[in-house]
Amino acid sequence: MDGNLWNEFSMNTSRREFLKVAAGLTATVCCAETVAPRPAKIIDTHAHFYDPTRPQGVPWPAKNDPVLYHTRLPKTYRALPVPQRVDGIVVVEASTWVEDNQWILDIAAQDPLIVGLVGNLPLGTPEFAGHLKRFAANPIFRGVRTREKTFEKSLDDRAFIKDLSDVAERGLSFDVHFPPAWVAPSIRLTKLVPNLKLIVNHVAGADVTGKAPQAEWQQLMEKLAAHPQMFMKVSGLVEGTKRRKGDAPAEVDFYRPVLDILWKLFGADRLIYASNWPVSEYNAPLGRVQQIAMSYFAEKGQTALDKVFWKNAQVAYGLKERAA
Repeated sequence: MDGNLWNEFSMNTSRREFLKVAAGLTATVCCAETVAPRPAKIIDTHAHFYDPTRPQGVPWPAKNDPVLYHTRLPKTYRALPVPQRVDGIVVVEASTWVEDNQWILDIAAQDPLIVGLVGNLPLGTPEFAGHLKRFAANPIFRGVRTREKTFEKSLDDRAFIKDLSDVAERGLSFDVHFPPAWVAPSIRLTKLVPNLKLIVNHVAGADVTGKAPQAEWQQLMEKLAAHPQMFMKVSGLVEGTKRRKGDAPAEVDFYRPVLDILWKLFGADRLIYASNWPVSEYNAPLGRVQQIAMSYFAEKGQTALDKVFWKNAQVAYGLKERAA
């Protein structure tokens, strides 16, 4: 501040008051220049790759889906604008065709962006053991998921439990699909297969309204979090808004009521970042999905940020480093 301005200012205020104002201005400048923490790496633990132009087509998504029925491959993902480049992706297979698991593994052999695959295999069938043995031989194959129906009744099926026990013995995980009614049976599963890592998808289908979530969802979260082998994917937030024109809010405060509960219950060690791309495109572009999670967890410090964005993924899925 030059001498004339100092003289003018000192006519209306004391030196002590002036120094307080000056200190405030300095703090404002410093804060404006402070860069928010960024994770050292990002692993997106939930994306889908497929190609409807293949001769055989795809069983999912449907041809009449204007958002999803387009080729979605690693190069498609890489081309999207995001706050920070993603270092690895765990593909979650939505196709019910067994050979589509191999199709992803073949892509992964050529593209190090894919660091893991959660396969779609027919649990509880005579064929499952052979399929699991075949695919688990590939270190990229890190677990299984079923999305056909709730598995509640399957918990009384010895074959189903035997198959998941085999999954656990191989150090692989089970992704739990997200509708709350489908998630709840996983609590019983923690007792039936206690060494199985369970990874709940899409914040268990929480309704995201900017206000406190439903009491039933909160109670379910409390029950899930009581089991240390249970992880929660921080995905499905924009989907929970029910905004289907790509207009889900960008402000992190809108998602805070849900995120605060997850943070309180699961903490820094069992929350895992995921995008659910390209399904999330119904509600928001990929960059917004990433930014919402990054803004929230940056508030928790660098250690928590790194755990949520990549370290917890390594623990939950047993991911191995891949050469670029």
